[in-house]
Amino acid sequence: MTSLGLDTTLFSRGSTRQRCSLFGKSRCCHAKPIDTIFRASAAPSLVKAPSTEHSGVSFPILVNGCTGRMGRAVADAAVCAGLQLVPVTFSNSEKPNRTLQVGNVEIMIHGPSDRENVLSSIYNEYPNVIVVDYTVPDAVNRNAELYCKLGLPFVMGTTGGDRELLYKTVRDANVYAVISPQMGKQVVAFLAAMELMAEQFPGAFSGYSLQVMESHQAGKLDTSGTAKAVISCFQKLGVSFDVNKIKMIRDPKKQLEMVGVPEEHLEGHAFHMYHLTSPDDTVSFEFQHNVCGRSIYAEGTIDAAIFLSKKIKSKTDKRRIFDMVDVLREGNMR
Repeated sequence: MTSLGLDTTLFSRGSTRQRCSLFGKSRCCHAKPIDTIFRASAAPSLVKAPSTEHSGVSFPILVNGCTGRMGRAVADAAVCAGLQLVPVTFSNSEKPNRTLQVGNVEIMIHGPSDRENVLSSIYNEYPNVIVVDYTVPDAVNRNAELYCKLGLPFVMGTTGGDRELLYKTVRDANVYAVISPQMGKQVVAFLAAMELMAEQFPGAFSGYSLQVMESHQAGKLDTSGTAKAVISCFQKLGVSFDVNKIKMIRDPKKQLEMVGVPEEHLEGHAFHMYHLTSPDDTVSFEFQHNVCGRSIYAEGTIDAAIFLSKKIKSKTDKRRIFDMVDVLREGNMR
């Protein structure tokens, strides 16, 4: 469970200079800018998420990718939520079957060649199962193709892959799915607000220059999907920016010294900063959201799985592909 606050703060010129240095520039600090920063910072909380047992929500959930940190976090969250964790997961390597302990559940780890046979038998044994995918970008499309082939509803938390093909695969198979590059509910709310601003005020930032920094653990291979989504909003607001110019930081030393990531969260964090500067360098805006740990995504993923299970049971919605904005709009989250 995490706590996340959204606040606005007027920064002094000194703090502005420090933040501008992340992009290797400090020209705006010599003027008298109006700096507005929207900060969303998530830190681990000792408060556990309320269990779903007392709300009558219970279904089997299979987490593909339990051997990774994110997948393990989701499995732990599923157990805490009182869901039935299916004792199966998959690895990218063809090693002999081995096990992983999550709570009281002993999970069997299978190699990729076993995926179809094992998933097929799981579907027969657990017909109401929801699959959660936290694997690797290269596996997104082939995993989705398999889930669709077997008729398995799923939550795709893995970023990367060919997203257009992903959506086409799900549409063609008419399978229920939640697909989102960002599972943190509060960050998704921020993204939705950005999209609303872009829709309501197109061109509001015309002429402004944009610098983007995103820092994640060294193991994250792809560029942040959240950063790309925010940049898309800024482009609609009139900002010209090439996503290839995103400053990706994966070096732990730089993360400690330049970004300010706490040492204990170097292996699991997401720090984002978007810095806008007016054409005459007299005005700048900063949008920032920092997440330490993985619980914000794990809890959001469980809410997405619960949402999907309810949609399948109700059969009242003609749509079958959803995202985290749909989950937020539905309400009734834990």
